Amino acid sequence: MAQINPSILSADFARLAQEAEAVRGADWLHVDVMDNHFVPNLTLGVPIVESLARATDIPLDCHLMIEQADRWAPQYVEAGAGSVTFHAEAAAAPVRLAREIRAKGARASMALKPATPIEPYEDLLPELDMVLIMTVEPGFGGQAFLDIMLPKIRRTRELIHKHGLDLWLQVDGGVSAATIERCAEAGADVFVAGSAVYGAADPAEAVRALRAQAEAATATASWGCSH
Repeated sequence: MAQINPSILSADFARLAQEAEAVRGADWLHVDVMDNHFVPNLTLGVPIVESLARATDIPLDCHLMIEQADRWAPQYVEAGAGSVTFHAEAAAAPVRLAREIRAKGARASMALKPATPIEPYEDLLPELDMVLIMTVEPGFGGQAFLDIMLPKIRRTRELIHKHGLDLWLQVDGGVSAATIERCAEAGADVFVAGSAVYGAADPAEAVRALRAQAEAATATASWGCSH
């Protein structure tokens, strides 16, 4: 089943509790944490995640676009995140970090920037619960979807099948009604959508519509038929 994770990067930061309520029915709430070092933007940190976790019953999917991921990622589990994503490019010991995140009770996920290939990380996949393929350069919302990432999504799905893993494959960046079907056909099953949801007149309906599109595309995709 396709999962839709609205990104609060596109929400009104002064009204986060209400913005979470506006997407009731979403599978997860995607929280972009940026440190102005790993990416050229500064967003929010542990205190906001703690507050948001208390304000909503939608589980939090924290995407850490930060340096020193090994040091900081476990704190986001303690803050209330149900899933924590660290970047392969920022983790000194990704296996140890994934195991620590899992040991603390959250799902462990690893993200790859557009220029980072999946193949060097094939042996790490069993240590993860999700892989995130960035379909824009991380740092800012509202960017145009990078079609050149579709083959990488396909290769990642093939590796998941090769090893028989129950591993979610997430895409983040430029996901909208115009692009989600291509992502699903390529092998993604978790979709982060920011402006496509929060820019809609009815964000909750946008979530439902995107999920329906993704599931229809998955049903006819070669990987979906054998899933």
